[in-house]
This record gives sequence, C-alpha cells and structure tokens, in this order.
Amino acid sequence: MAKIHIERALQHIADRRMTAQVQNSERMDEIEARIPEVVEINRQLFRTGQELIQIINSGKNVEQRVDQLRQQNIQAQLLVRQLLVQRGYPADYLDMHYTCEKCQDTGYYQGQFCTCVTELAGKMAAKELNQSIRFLDCRFSNFSLDYYQGLHTPNGASCYTAMERVMHFCQAYAQQFRPDAPSILMEGKTGLGKTHLSLAIANVVLEKGYSVLYDSIINFLRQIEKEHFGRSEDGNDTLELLLSCDLLILDDLGTEFHSQFYQSTIYNIVNTRMNRQKPTIISTNMDYNEISKHYEERITSRIYTTYTCLLFVGQDVRILKKQLAQQGKK
Repeated sequence: MAKIHIERALQHIADRRMTAQVQNSERMDEIEARIPEVVEINRQLFRTGQELIQIINSGKNVEQRVDQLRQQNIQAQLLVRQLLVQRGYPADYLDMHYTCEKCQDTGYYQGQFCTCVTELAGKMAAKELNQSIRFLDCRFSNFSLDYYQGLHTPNGASCYTAMERVMHFCQAYAQQFRPDAPSILMEGKTGLGKTHLSLAIANVVLEKGYSVLYDSIINFLRQIEKEHFGRSEDGNDTLELLLSCDLLILDDLGTEFHSQFYQSTIYNIVNTRMNRQKPTIISTNMDYNEISKHYEERITSRIYTTYTCLLFVGQDVRILKKQLAQQGKK
C-alpha cells in the first residue's frame, strides 16, 4: 500500500497513544482524590526506582535484594487493586489501556510495523478506493422480492422461491461474517440483483469494522496494470490491497479484455486469497460453460471447487422497474 497510508496510520496510532496516556492521567488524578491511600502506595512504588539504582551501585547481594524489591512492588500493586475494587472500581482502572496491546500503540512490534498499522492503512486505502461506490443505496431492507413474483425458471421452478433462498443466504452470510468466511460466486444474467446483494453484504461487513474492497473487475485490473507497468503516479499497490483486505468483491467477471496479464492477475487474486483463507465474492453474467471457455482451467477449477455458487434467476429488474414507472405515468 502507499507510503502515505502508512504515515496516516502511524499518526492515527500516535494520537491513540496520546489519548490513552491522557485518560490514564485523568484516572490517576481521580483515584488519588477519592482514595488517598493510593497516593502513599504510588510514592512507595516511585521510590523503588531509586532504591533499585542504589542496590545495583552497591554491588552487594544484588540479586537477592532486587528480588525482595520486586516482591514488595507486586504486593503494593495488589493492594492498589484491592482498594480500587473495594471502592467500586475495576481492578485494572489505573492500568494504561491501549487500543493495541501488542505494540502499546507505538505502531512497531519486534522492529517492524505492527499489524495494527498495516490493517489500519489497508482500511484507509480501501475507503479511498470505495469512495465512488454508492454503498448506501444497496441494503437488504430495500431489496424487493416482488420483482420475482409469478416468474419461473426454464425447468418450471419458482423464481421467487429461488431468490428468497439467495437473499436469506446473503443475509446470514453478512451477519455471521468472519475473516475466514467462504467465498461466493454470484451467477446469473444481468439485472437480477447480484450487485445489490453483494453491496448489501458489504454494508453489513463494513459496519462490523472489516475492510471491504468493491469494484468491477475491469477497473481493478486496469489500475493494477497501470501500477505494474509504471504508468501510475499515486504510489498505491492495488494488488496488495486486493490480496489482503478482509472481503473482496469483484463485480462483472468476464467483462474485461482477454489478455495473458489479466488472466495471470485474476489467477493470482483467486489463488492467493484462497490460500490465505480470505473470502471473495465474484459476480458474473456467464454460466459455467462460458467461464470455462473464457478462463484457464486453473482459474475455473478453483472457483467452482471452493466457492459457494448462488444462481440468480428471473427477469432484468431494471427493465421491470422502467416498465412499471412508465405504466404509472399513463
């Protein structure tokens, strides 16, 4: 991802650390005012630092005396916690509460960027990429099954029943979403609700705090191609974002130009996310035979053996809406 996103994430985490320190100081002032005994105990704990220096400088029985001092500190800290609980406070009320306990909101862990930095930077980058997407227009609450009433598939099955099952599956998937959720292939002709339901899932998953990337596959591929061949100046690494985000939604598989670079990139995305156990939602207007002809066997096999396939049926909802609107004007 771009350097700018890492820098922004580090600044955000530094602000978190400052906030945690200020809040801890405020809690300390509050407790010292309400529980005076804590003041003397804290003074004792502060003096141990000076005593430790004296013990080390003396060079006499250092190990034994340091261990005694450590035990005194532990007892003093336990006493503070007991006093807090007795006065109705949580035992850890005076502890420093960092957002990321792993790096203590420094942004670094074992000499490298902490995962909290890369995850936050990824979410920032994903948010920028998603700015043009109208997520709010597509929710489960405004997905109407009325457009599937009275329609039947070529084999005579009810389109309403089939789409009701699809919608319920998508709702459950969104509500139960986890970072290792299964991948989904949404298959069906244009205008049957694939984009609407995939974005409805995205809305719920975003509300849960996960990072989601959504766009048509051709837009993603063009951006990756520009960056790969050095024609992009924004410093982004779109491919890495696609490989690492919590949920990737690729719309309109099959609308991209046929090229070896695109085929290899699609395989890389599908295969890498599968190996990392990260969920992907792919929508396409093509059926199995068309996908098999359009893509290499290694892509087709991975999608159809590891993805849950949802078949969308009915008539183009956008055409139906237009017809109903025209009838309403008459």
